[in-house]
Amino acid sequence: MGVNKSIPDKKGCMLCPRECMADRAHGETGYCGMPMELTVARAALHFWEEPCITGKGGSGTVFFSGCTLRCVFCQNFEIAAGTAGKRICPERLTEIFWELKEQGAENINLVTAGHFLPLVIPALSAAKARGLEIPIVYNTSGYEKADVLQQLNGLVDIWLPDYKYRDSVLAKRLSHCADYPKRAEIALTEMVRQAGKPVFDSRGMMKKGVIVRHLVLPGCVGDSKDVLDYLHDTWGEQIWISILSQYTPLPHVRDDPHLNRRVTDAEYGEVVDYACFLGMKQVYIQEGGCAGESFIPAFDYTGV
Repeated sequence: MGVNKSIPDKKGCMLCPRECMADRAHGETGYCGMPMELTVARAALHFWEEPCITGKGGSGTVFFSGCTLRCVFCQNFEIAAGTAGKRICPERLTEIFWELKEQGAENINLVTAGHFLPLVIPALSAAKARGLEIPIVYNTSGYEKADVLQQLNGLVDIWLPDYKYRDSVLAKRLSHCADYPKRAEIALTEMVRQAGKPVFDSRGMMKKGVIVRHLVLPGCVGDSKDVLDYLHDTWGEQIWISILSQYTPLPHVRDDPHLNRRVTDAEYGEVVDYACFLGMKQVYIQEGGCAGESFIPAFDYTGV
């Protein structure tokens, strides 16, 4: 599995749509906030993913530091900003995959790994060469480049992208990228191409497929409906959709009048009702009480 096209060289990093051109291979940090050294903040069993990912054993989740999106409302801002994380080598990452499997992980869940792919890909390849057979989950903001994702063909089994916005103005205001909707469309097309139709085992655990997450934000019900329209009209039963109510207003947005409150039951209910109106059947929804800082894991280098 070649990685040459994505390795930052003297021309600079072009791994994500930002194409910031940072010389990350020689210590310069990119828009993601990271140099090209694997940095991980947590590797542990995680029990708060969708049921077909969590199962009984939990998802073996590896949280990478840094982020190419940097949403103003980020729920994992500690690692997104690169303020938490431990430097490791690809060989150590391979060992972490095996340790999670031995703990009973249903899968290996890579959270925000895109800006480290030149090092993650060899670690995955080595783990699979040694016989790691549990599914690999690629958990992403959706802001990806399709040609970079192509290098994961045959390595990733389950794609778990966000689709945050249809409105480019909203995307620019909240994530500093007006091109998010189109970039996420193109990336999702590549993910569905690689995954094919969803495949589940006899326990209802997903083995291959795509689950698109959408986080309902306060005051943004209209855009959430537009997201559902797009996903349903374009992909139908080729994907599952997870509608999230867990938005938590953390201290860094307390002065933002748009983001300093939780989503109301009425707002979330309106989005769920719209999914029903569209006839969507492959949908996960969250019960009340899912918003709160208790759902945000401690980025304390557990398992790293």
